[in-house]
Amino acid sequence: MSMADPPEAVDGHRIALGVEYIGSQYAGWQFQRHAISVQQVLEQALAQVAAAPIRVHCAGRTDAGVHATGQVVHFETPVKRPQRAWTLGVNANLPDDVAVCWAQPVDVSFHARFSAVARHYRYLILRRPVRSALWHQCALWTHRSLSVAPMREAAATLVGRHDFTSFRALACQAKSPVRTLHYLTLVERGALLELSVGADGFLHHMVRNLVGVLLAIGRGERPVGWAAELLALRDRARGGVTAPAHGLYLTGVDYPDRFGLPAATDHLTATASSL
Repeated sequence: MSMADPPEAVDGHRIALGVEYIGSQYAGWQFQRHAISVQQVLEQALAQVAAAPIRVHCAGRTDAGVHATGQVVHFETPVKRPQRAWTLGVNANLPDDVAVCWAQPVDVSFHARFSAVARHYRYLILRRPVRSALWHQCALWTHRSLSVAPMREAAATLVGRHDFTSFRALACQAKSPVRTLHYLTLVERGALLELSVGADGFLHHMVRNLVGVLLAIGRGERPVGWAAELLALRDRARGGVTAPAHGLYLTGVDYPDRFGLPAATDHLTATASSL
C-alpha cells in the first residue's frame, strides 16, 4: 500500500502482523516479569492504538539477543481501526529497534504458531582480523579462518528427516526430537559467512547448536563426519558448543496459501551484500 492509498478498515477480530527487531536489548521474545521483552513492548504499542489490552501470539519465541526480520504474530481486537493504524500507528509507539512491517486481517482459524508449516533462520558469521563496530551484536565475529568446504559437506549430511536430540537444548520441552531440515546452506558474502536453514520446525537452541558443530568443523577441530556421528548418537552431552545468540535471525515463516500472507522480505541478503 502506498502512502497515497486510502485507509482500509479492519473489522476487528483477528489480525496478523509481520514484525522485525534487533534483539540485543531484550530478554527474548516472551514476556517476563523482571526483564523487558519484545512481546512486552509490542503489546504496549498495540494497546495504545486499540485503547484496550492486547495479547499477541508469535510464530517463534526467540531467545535473548536473537533478532528477527520475519517474525509473524496474531492478536484479537474488538475495535475497528484503519489498517495503517496497525503499522504506522503501532510503530509510532514502538522503540526504534522493533517495527511492524505489515498488517493483515486473517480468518479466525489462523494461528501464528500452529498454522505455520515451515520456519527459516539465518546465522551470520563475520570473518576478519579485527572486530566490527557496525556488526556488533548483529553477527558472530571470529578472527580465526574457517574452511567453508568441509562445513558445507557436513551441512549436507544434516538435511532431511532426523532425530536431532544431539542438537537440542537439554531443557527443550518438545515432545519429539524429530524434525525435517529442508535445507542448510552456507554462502560467502565478502567477509560475511551466511548460514541459512529451513525446516518444518526447530527445537530449542537447534540452529545455534548446528552452527556450533559446523564452526568446529570449519576450524579443523573436528572431522566432517562428526555432524553425522552426532545425529546417530542422539546425545546432547556429546554435541558441540552452542553458538552465541547475537548472530541468529528468524527470517521467515511459511503458511498455507489460503491465508494470503505477504512473503518474507530478505533484508539480510541486501545488507550483507553491501558489506
